Amino acid sequence: MGKKALEGLKVLEMGQLIAGPFASRLLAEFGAEVIKVESPLTGDAIRSWRVVENGTSLWWYVQSRNKKSVTIDLRQAEGQDIIKKLVKEIDILIENFRPGTMEKWGLSFEELKIINPRLIMIRVSGYGQDGPYKDKAGFGSIGEAMGGLRYITGYPDRPPTRVGISIGDSLSALYSVIGALMAVYHRDVNGTGEGQVIDVALYESVFSLMESMVPEFDRARLIRERTGSTLPGITPSNTYMCSDGKYVVIGANGDAIFKRLMYAMGREDIAEDPRFENNANRSEHAEYLDGLIEGWTKSLPFLEVMEYLDKAKVPAGSIYSVEDIMNDPHYQARQMIQEVAVEGLGMLKMPGIVPKMSATPGGIEWAGPKLGQHTEDVLEEKLRLTEEQISDLKEKGII
Repeated sequence: MGKKALEGLKVLEMGQLIAGPFASRLLAEFGAEVIKVESPLTGDAIRSWRVVENGTSLWWYVQSRNKKSVTIDLRQAEGQDIIKKLVKEIDILIENFRPGTMEKWGLSFEELKIINPRLIMIRVSGYGQDGPYKDKAGFGSIGEAMGGLRYITGYPDRPPTRVGISIGDSLSALYSVIGALMAVYHRDVNGTGEGQVIDVALYESVFSLMESMVPEFDRARLIRERTGSTLPGITPSNTYMCSDGKYVVIGANGDAIFKRLMYAMGREDIAEDPRFENNANRSEHAEYLDGLIEGWTKSLPFLEVMEYLDKAKVPAGSIYSVEDIMNDPHYQARQMIQEVAVEGLGMLKMPGIVPKMSATPGGIEWAGPKLGQHTEDVLEEKLRLTEEQISDLKEKGII
């Protein structure tokens, strides 16, 4: 395999759990050298989250793949001094502590940019680095609630629910990577040579995805509510039951697609009815159309429904469980399920790489490392420390 897109980019990851570490994982998958800093005693908390085998979470092996693990006690002055020395050698620092923590350790951007003026510092937090809420504790779940996502998720007659993953953290990780690459472009391609801070707030990452909610409220005082499986104002787009109890998701909200769906259902009369010729008109009759479509899907088993819809080129699909995903030939053909060797476990299946790049594809070099596995290598290579100096740091509990 040739060079990866981010080869040569050096990243120092500080913090734990999801948002910051997921951002650095994405960079590592495309060739960046990521040095992950962990507590010598406990390591990243995600090492013990969810399903654990041989003392380590299976999630860890995915979240920390392609990273180097070093252990440094950041609460001690000598540990902070090691970080300052490493900062001279890197391009990007990622941290997701509560605002003020890095400053307390003498590791503020103002102090670090003196050491390395080219430093790009990604700061992920619940509410951002300023504002009246900056000192509040913030998790992804709170960001999802404050950002507007939880309010519109679920059914109108039930309490708000959550998406089944840590979507707020993952969105913040994506914005962190986007910000980092824009900052690298500004520094290196535009030739400014200057670093900067990228301030990513969990609630803002969620809020940015809220589509037309703000202008609709501003002009029409419209508050979007929970609507279950439908997409309000976009018709038809819903989940429908088939005769065998399986569900099919159909998105036929384009005018031409809607006509093809009606013809596939044998309802030419509806296809050509001017009351349904565009989305605005159809949305006025959403309940009627959903009833019509489900009346048809309930008369046929799922596979037969899909045959009709695929033939008519109507976007439709099944609701996959992880078992469905693992057995799906398209996932396999696109290499979205990969196997990686893990010491003590053998081969472990994990998600593949996104996105696909034709000239500089990403890849999985190794699974998440053991706690502190690369500490000595990094300190020798980056800081030129001797064996005696490393032994001294170990005795003091710094590493």
